[in-house]
Amino acid sequence: MQTWLEHFPALQNIDTPGWRNACDQARELTLPAHQPVFHSGDTCNQFLLVLEGSVRVQKLSDSGREIVLYRVESGQSCILTTACLLGNSSYQAEAFTETTVHAVAIPAAAFERALDDSKQLRNFVFNGYGQRLTELLMLIDAISFGRLDCRLASRLLKADNAYLQTTHQQLASELGTAREVISRTLKEFERQGWVKLGRGSIELINTKALAELSDL
Repeated sequence: MQTWLEHFPALQNIDTPGWRNACDQARELTLPAHQPVFHSGDTCNQFLLVLEGSVRVQKLSDSGREIVLYRVESGQSCILTTACLLGNSSYQAEAFTETTVHAVAIPAAAFERALDDSKQLRNFVFNGYGQRLTELLMLIDAISFGRLDCRLASRLLKADNAYLQTTHQQLASELGTAREVISRTLKEFERQGWVKLGRGSIELINTKALAELSDL
């Protein structure tokens, strides 16, 4: 068994000719932090699986505003890459490494043959689709009904002190959105160094940044 498959339990027991051929052609690569992985309009010619690290997939609006669509982390694949391969289309977003990323690249033709003869591989691919689609629909909801990040920042600043005892579900109910949307937004706040998340708690680290966001 290829050692990189240890990161993907759902793929370890596949034993079809197409998948064995894909594994033989797979190559491991290391990408430095803060480097582009693909740009909007690029052609996709390989299926990527992330072993370690984080890749940010984002879309830029005409005004230059950056919207993070999702992140690809250890044990995951990029559904936009898969969509481009299956639809023979170019990328409609861009991606950058957030950390040093170790990944596996499988040539497009080998991936397509493996997908044809492996139900387990298809399940892995489309399960990822389902999860990401749910996340993207929640993101659309948040954008459509106002800047959830601004509203959440404002709500956090209303606390009596810098240490809140609350759950993501409680915040979601207050702000009229889904728990997953709140969790996603808080995780982004944490990445920015504005808050520190704990079990049932949120510590405010940079109230100035939160105040600036709440005023947008």
